[in-house]
Amino acid sequence: MLIYYRFNNFCSFHCESEFSMNAPTGKVKKRFPDNYVETTEGYDLLKSAVIVGENAGGKSNFINSLKYLKSLFVTNSQVKSIHPYVNAASLKEENNPVQKFELCFKAENGKIYVYQLHLNESGIIYEELQTSKKKNAAAFLIFRMERSNDEFLLEGPVGFRLPDPVLLNLRSGSIGLMVSKYALLGNADAAAAVDWVNNVLYPESLAADKSDDVIRQEADLRIQEDERYLEIFRMVDYSICGIELDKEKPYNKTIIIRKDENGNLFRRELQMDSTGVREFFAWAVHIFRVVYENKVVFADEMDRVLNPILSDRVIAFVNGAEHKGQFIFSTHNVLHLDLKTYMKEQIYFVTKNREQLTSEMYSLADFPEVRYETTKIYEFYMKGILGGTAFE
Repeated sequence: MLIYYRFNNFCSFHCESEFSMNAPTGKVKKRFPDNYVETTEGYDLLKSAVIVGENAGGKSNFINSLKYLKSLFVTNSQVKSIHPYVNAASLKEENNPVQKFELCFKAENGKIYVYQLHLNESGIIYEELQTSKKKNAAAFLIFRMERSNDEFLLEGPVGFRLPDPVLLNLRSGSIGLMVSKYALLGNADAAAAVDWVNNVLYPESLAADKSDDVIRQEADLRIQEDERYLEIFRMVDYSICGIELDKEKPYNKTIIIRKDENGNLFRRELQMDSTGVREFFAWAVHIFRVVYENKVVFADEMDRVLNPILSDRVIAFVNGAEHKGQFIFSTHNVLHLDLKTYMKEQIYFVTKNREQLTSEMYSLADFPEVRYETTKIYEFYMKGILGGTAFE
């Protein structure tokens, strides 16, 4: 499960931003017993969170920063900052600005990991992996690598020596993440961290056509054939009673079967159905991953065509089920600003400074004056008091 994510200098984000899935302490948790998971490691972690903000405010940039970080693990190719992803202000202020990423998470083996990566256009300049067994326990260093034009420092795991050609390349540049190299050499902690990023973390946006991604489509089909998937998909329209999957073109040619009050069946190809049904057919796969496979899914504008009632059904389903997954989604739907459904720590805002064109991320919990008895969160937001609105 994700504990926190920090990053800076990515697209519209200039200063360090933090997104936390830590549940609050104190009595407020008793009001929301289904909204978090108690872990044996001492963390109480939220099951869901919502990110609200205006168009072009930075919500997609936040999720894209995770996509970019994950891509470095997946491709395992040369790692360096990419000019379009570096904040424009920092490019003006610095000759070779540094991007920083930090992930803290509980891996499948039950250990807590903190992974840090700093990079610029020349490559990785700092990378570190630490682990601990409990919250507030002493951290154990797995490896640390620092590189500059003049120096190269590597503290690696005991018994894991990199071959000389690899060390030579590391001194002059980067041929992939250090954590991936140690994972390939058999270090269990590095392997656990790489596995979590590759197979648990899902920063997602809705692809118009998934037919060219055969491996991903195969994984989706496995879920769509599960009868529990239909339970989720039916949230979009309870007249749906079945599906007939087209395994070659599931997102176009799958047949959606509906039943009316008289028991009559109606069949329609998915591509001929409404936009909301077509999009939720894809998002339902990720909701399945959260609830039944304990994945951490970041969904970019999952409810852009879904009505508030369906959105509430999805969140109620995620929070009400027993699992160790997490579902975080960005939205324009201000009706999610509801302290009857969410804790303050589950509501995040992204707002853009119109003069500097930089984005800022913060939680509703950063506003101590907002109390749970307050019923005007929506009005506060629309008036610009909480930020994240286009006329701020």
